[in-house]
Amino acid sequence: MDVKIEEGWKRALTGEFEKPYFKWLTDAVRREYADPALRVYPPARQIFAAFDQSPFADTKVVIIGQDPYHGPGQANGLSFSVNPGIPLPPSLRNIFKEIHDDTGAPLPTDGDLSRWARQGVLLLNATLTVREHQPKSHCNFGWNEFTDAAVRALNEHGEHLVFMLWGSDAIRKGAMIDRTRHLVLTSAHPSPLSAHRGFFGCRHFSQANAYLEANGKTPIIW
Repeated sequence: MDVKIEEGWKRALTGEFEKPYFKWLTDAVRREYADPALRVYPPARQIFAAFDQSPFADTKVVIIGQDPYHGPGQANGLSFSVNPGIPLPPSLRNIFKEIHDDTGAPLPTDGDLSRWARQGVLLLNATLTVREHQPKSHCNFGWNEFTDAAVRALNEHGEHLVFMLWGSDAIRKGAMIDRTRHLVLTSAHPSPLSAHRGFFGCRHFSQANAYLEANGKTPIIW
């Protein structure tokens, strides 16, 4: 099956595209986008934006989200990110607060995280599509199997990567990661419901940069 995705990722995930679950997944997603009674996010051309903007060979940090934002105009294919001009969702506002408190970086004027992706931060949602106003509506389509394969490929072929796992869903998804080869940082989710239970004060961003520098990699400008 020909999938339009960054070439390094296409090679890393090539076995997945021929599996029965992936055909079922793509058929189900196409039906959802084609149904005039439904609105599905992100725009179809941005479903694989996380992979396209952070090529496989360049990925240094992985941040795992749940599924895309389900409000109009929010989702752009990168976990936690919104386009310029879109109000900051609460979780993203809390992420920026922690970065400011951790590193002293100024609070950004917009929520476009493509600036991180261009530095090698893979902003990966566990599920890559969603119906409008229906969180987790596509979580049983098979996306988790596909994104598990992406994490597995990075774990096996990457060296000294940083995985940021926020909340129980992301922590479970990272169970396969080899902690002797990569840095795995875990905390509560940055949602307002849980940020005060361990996300605030986690200092993941400074820890990530210290690890990257210690292993000869350029730190991220958060």
